Amino acid sequence: MSTATVLHFIPLTISTAPDLSKPSLAEIKKSNGSIPNLLATLANSPVALEGYRTLEAIWENGSFAPRERQLILLAASAENRCSYCTAAHSTVLKTVLRTPEELVFAIKHNIPVPDAKFNAVVTLVKELVRGRGYARQETIQNFIAAGYRKEQVMELLVGIALKTISNYLDHISPIPVDQAFEAELSK
Repeated sequence: MSTATVLHFIPLTISTAPDLSKPSLAEIKKSNGSIPNLLATLANSPVALEGYRTLEAIWENGSFAPRERQLILLAASAENRCSYCTAAHSTVLKTVLRTPEELVFAIKHNIPVPDAKFNAVVTLVKELVRGRGYARQETIQNFIAAGYRKEQVMELLVGIALKTISNYLDHISPIPVDQAFEAELSK
């Protein structure tokens, strides 16, 4: 596996983005107050930016609670070794969702999660990512036994797809980590 960066995309601003990306960036800035570097980088391709934002909106309206969604995204990002997304989701979990440090640490360092239900979802996500969509039936059964529905296995795939886009972009062209997420890089 080569780790050489072949491409380098820079985060764009509303003024430097392609015309088709400008409305999305303006909307992001209006709702967030700033444009995260991930989305500013995706703006290099209007199709990639719109695809990511559409999938993200679908994911946000799913059946998982906000903390579960972020744990799922963190688990996929950690398994894919994406430093940008791992830092971003760790920050959201800790600062916005007030998630205990030991829970975030466990996911980032491949340690069993101290909460049984969260451990079941994190274990399944990591196994699906590591196995390229394959998971042991025992892992799936543990997920269901923890209180999740079988249909939520399919919903996990949406979160994994979302992170596959951003994680792979960071692998192809490392995204500068936003200042708000920098504290989580070394943890």
